[in-house]
Amino acid sequence: MTHRATFKHMQDGTADDWAIIAADFGAYARGLPERVIAHLKLLDGDFGGFPVDRLTHSLQTATRAHRDGRDEEYVVCALLHDIGDTLGTYNHPDIAAAILKPFVSAENHWMVEKHGLFQGYYFFHHLGMDRHLREQFNGHPLYQHTAEFCAKYDAAAFDPDYDTLPLDYFVPMVRRVLARPRQSIYRKTED
Repeated sequence: MTHRATFKHMQDGTADDWAIIAADFGAYARGLPERVIAHLKLLDGDFGGFPVDRLTHSLQTATRAHRDGRDEEYVVCALLHDIGDTLGTYNHPDIAAAILKPFVSAENHWMVEKHGLFQGYYFFHHLGMDRHLREQFNGHPLYQHTAEFCAKYDAAAFDPDYDTLPLDYFVPMVRRVLARPRQSIYRKTED
């Protein structure tokens, strides 16, 4: 039987309660890669009118980045960039960025967080929107990094005939990148 804390309000928690919670947190945190992979699979079969389903688009984006020699962290960002589509219909980049933030560089985090606005360059004008919204970041040090991600990998990843690598190929990468946070309020600082 699993031990559980006994408080009814956090202010009444004891060191013993929090030791129980901390022990469970570690085990739960180690399961994050598997939960992320399971959530990514929810994109399978969801076309949303696109030429390929959202999982294939994600896999194809990652495949293109991988074949172009990008490092593992970048490839995982490419794979997960649209994982927020299921729960963040109106802000999917924010969801993906929140998941990745503890594990990736500030540069790759910014790229994922802003990719939706940058990607709009390719289609916003067809929807009566301003395709140049990304220009508000012109001059930002990561403008080109994000524009390149969209141009080379994200916008190009809707080809039903592309030789896309399967999810299983990327699973070890996801596990490695999400194995240890670089920054988190829940991570003890190292002396």
